[in-house]
Amino acid sequence: MLDCKNNLIQVGDKKFPCGTSLAMSYIGGKWKTVILYHLKDGKKRYNELRKNMPTVTERTLSLQLKQLEKDKMLTRKVYTKKPPLKVEYQLTEFGQSFIPVLDSITSWGNSIATSKGKIVSI
Repeated sequence: MLDCKNNLIQVGDKKFPCGTSLAMSYIGGKWKTVILYHLKDGKKRYNELRKNMPTVTERTLSLQLKQLEKDKMLTRKVYTKKPPLKVEYQLTEFGQSFIPVLDSITSWGNSIATSKGKIVSI
């Protein structure tokens, strides 16, 4: 097991103080885990993701999708055979390896929502 004491972890050209920091580089931020959550059950088109996340801006969604693709968490497939252009996003095997963690985060967040929060309409 790697600890956060005297060593660094290097992945590509980036160095991290520990595995936690490395993991957060892939999933950190407000929207990445939400995107991964919506893709865990299968591929989705861009507009399906937008519909499922109405409070994210198009620019933010686009940037986060590009980053997740760059980090090999998801793939982007463009269909150009016939109009209109169709783009689908799907978790890679690496992205799917995050699902158990995502389920735990979701469960923990739901328990906090139940005990401390309330549901409000958009």
